[in-house]
Amino acid sequence: MANHKSAEKRDRQSKKRRLRNRMNKSAMKTAIRQVEEAVSAGSEEQAKAALQAAIPVIYKTASKGSVHQNLASRQVSRLTKRVNKMQPLA
Repeated sequence: MANHKSAEKRDRQSKKRRLRNRMNKSAMKTAIRQVEEAVSAGSEEQAKAALQAAIPVIYKTASKGSVHQNLASRQVSRLTKRVNKMQPLA
């Protein structure tokens, strides 16, 4: 346990930030999982809708600093590729 006033404050701040980061990451993982479930189920319309809902959540998580911007871009890119592969080639 912290002994100094400044260390106690730092501890409180760290707890708040940890909980905020967990909440943001959890929301991001849920959005990603919904896209992946729609893709694995073969529902093209549902996958597109889930992707459109997931992209802002992923980028918002990165903008808050919970994850790195490159990770967010990589996730969006991979999910988009998976959804696009579902479409039949014309």
